[in-house]
Amino acid sequence: MKQIRKGRILIFLCALFSINAFGQQIENIVEIEEITNALHLANVGKIVFLPSALALENSKAEDFLKEYEMKEKSDLHIRVFLGNSLTNYLHRLQPAASVDELTRNGRFQFAFYLDNTLIYRENLHPGAFGAENKNRRTVFRVPLATADAEDAWSKFLWNRFMLGGGDDALTPGAHLLKIEIRPFIDQPTARTGDIIAQGELKIIVPKPARELTDKEIQPQKIKAGSGWRVSNDDYDRKKIAELKLKIAENKFKNITAIVVVKNGKLLIEEYFNGAARETLHNTRSVGKSFASTITGIAIKDGYLKNENQTLSEFYDLQKFENYSPEKGSVTIKSLLTMSSGFNGSDEDENSPGNEEKMYPTSDWVKFALDLPMDKNKAVGKKWDYFTAGVVVVGDILDKSVPGGLEKYADKKLFAPLNIKNYKWQYTPQKVANTAGGLQMSALDFAKFGQLYKNKGAWRGKQIIPRNWAEASLTRHLPLPREGAAAAGYGYLFWNQTFKANEKQYEAFLSNGNGGNKIIVFSEQPLVIVVTATAYGKPYAHSQVDKIVEKYLLPAIVK
Repeated sequence: MKQIRKGRILIFLCALFSINAFGQQIENIVEIEEITNALHLANVGKIVFLPSALALENSKAEDFLKEYEMKEKSDLHIRVFLGNSLTNYLHRLQPAASVDELTRNGRFQFAFYLDNTLIYRENLHPGAFGAENKNRRTVFRVPLATADAEDAWSKFLWNRFMLGGGDDALTPGAHLLKIEIRPFIDQPTARTGDIIAQGELKIIVPKPARELTDKEIQPQKIKAGSGWRVSNDDYDRKKIAELKLKIAENKFKNITAIVVVKNGKLLIEEYFNGAARETLHNTRSVGKSFASTITGIAIKDGYLKNENQTLSEFYDLQKFENYSPEKGSVTIKSLLTMSSGFNGSDEDENSPGNEEKMYPTSDWVKFALDLPMDKNKAVGKKWDYFTAGVVVVGDILDKSVPGGLEKYADKKLFAPLNIKNYKWQYTPQKVANTAGGLQMSALDFAKFGQLYKNKGAWRGKQIIPRNWAEASLTRHLPLPREGAAAAGYGYLFWNQTFKANEKQYEAFLSNGNGGNKIIVFSEQPLVIVVTATAYGKPYAHSQVDKIVEKYLLPAIVK
C-alpha cells in the first residue's frame, strides 16, 4: 500500500507539471482522467502485451505476456500506461499552441524494433485516437493481431510494420520485439518528444510444417489451353520463386492467383491456396469497372446519349425522398467518378448512404435515390466512394439497353472476349449487380485489363470506343488520401503509382475488397492480375502493392 501511495503522488506531480527542454515548468493544458488503478500506477511509462482483449479492471500483472508464438490465428494486444495525456505531452513540444491545434495536429509516433534494429516508424494519422481521448486518456488497449473483426487503427499499423520489414526480419526462431511511443506534432514546426511508453516481448516464429522443395517454388510452366499466346520473354525466375515461397509460408496471406501479361502475351500464371485456372474469383468491387465499360458501349450504340445525361432523364425524382433540384443535376459521369454529391460515403460507417446500410434494403436503387444531397459536395467536384451510385448506373443501363444489362454485357463484351464462364451477383430486383461480386477466372480478368491496355480493342476489333477507354483511364479527380493510393480516380478505375527499381510506374486499377486487382500500366506493356480472399483484412491491399513493387516489377521490368 505504501508503494501505491508513493506511485499516486508521483503521478499527481507528473500530471500537474512537466519540464520542457529549457528547464521551465509547464502546467498541463487539459485535465486528465484520474489515475487510480493499481496496475496503472505500477506500470507508468510501459507498454505491456496481452493475449486477449482483457479489460483493465479484470487484468493483473500475471496476464502480461513475456513470450508470444506467432501463429495464423493467435491474438496479440498491447496496453499502454501513460503518466499524462497525449495533449499535455504535445503541449510541452508546442507551448504556444491551443488545445484545438494540439489535438488537430498532434499524434502518437510508434517505432518498432526487432533484435534492437529499427524496422518501422510511423506518425499516426491525427484522427487515429480522437480529440477527447488525446485530451484525457492515460491508459488504452489496442489490438495488433486478432482473428476477430474488431476494427482498429492499430491493426493497420501492425500490418504496415509487418509489410515494412517485419515479415522479412521475423525468420524462424526467437526475436526481441520492442515498441516505443513518442508524442509528435508537425504544426507549425515538426517536433518529436521523448519516449512516453515502451515495452519488449520475446517473439517465437515457428518453423514451417515442412520445407518446400525447389521444384514447388519455381515458376510454373504455362500449360496449353490458356486462350493466350505465351510470351518467350525472360524474367527473373529467382525473384518469382522468392515470392512463391513467401506466399507458401503465409507471409503474403490469402493470395489465390497471379497473372502477368506482357506485350499482349501471357508471361506468368500462378495459383495458390487451392485455386486453379478454372477457379471463378469473387473480386468484389473489381466488378464496378465493368459498369463503366458497358456504359461506354451503350453510348457508342446510341442507347445512352452521353455520360453527361442527368438522373432526371431516367427517373421521376420527385417520387423519391429528399427531393432537390441538385439531385436532378447528378450526371452519369459524376456517378462513374464517385463525385455525385449524394450524402453517401462508404468511407464513413455513419454515413446515411454507406453501402452496408443499402444491402439489407429491398430496393437498392430506391435506397440511393432517397438519399439527400450533401451540401458540402458539389456535383462532379469532390470524390467520395459511393457504391450505391454504381448500382444506379447499373439500373440505368438495365433500363436503356435491349434485353437488359446482363444479356447486353454478354453479347457486347464477354462474347467478343471469348469469356464464357462467369457469374454475376444480383440486386433484389434481379438486375446484374454492378456494385461488385462479378466472378470469373484470373485469365479472363486479364483479358479485361488487356482490352484497356489496347485502348478498347481486342484481336483487331474495337469493342470499347477508343475515346471512352482513354477517358476511363484518365485522372478526373484527386483522392483525399495519403500514400500510394492517393493519386486519382477515372471512370470507376483507380489511379496509382507504384515504386520499384528506384523508378515510378503509373497505372490504373480495378480494385476489390480482399486485395483483388487488375492493374493496367500506363507506360509499361504490362497487365497484372492478382486475386485474393483477404476480405476485410487490414493487409489486403498493402500486401498486394508490396508483391507488385518488391517482386513482380523488379522481376519483369529490366
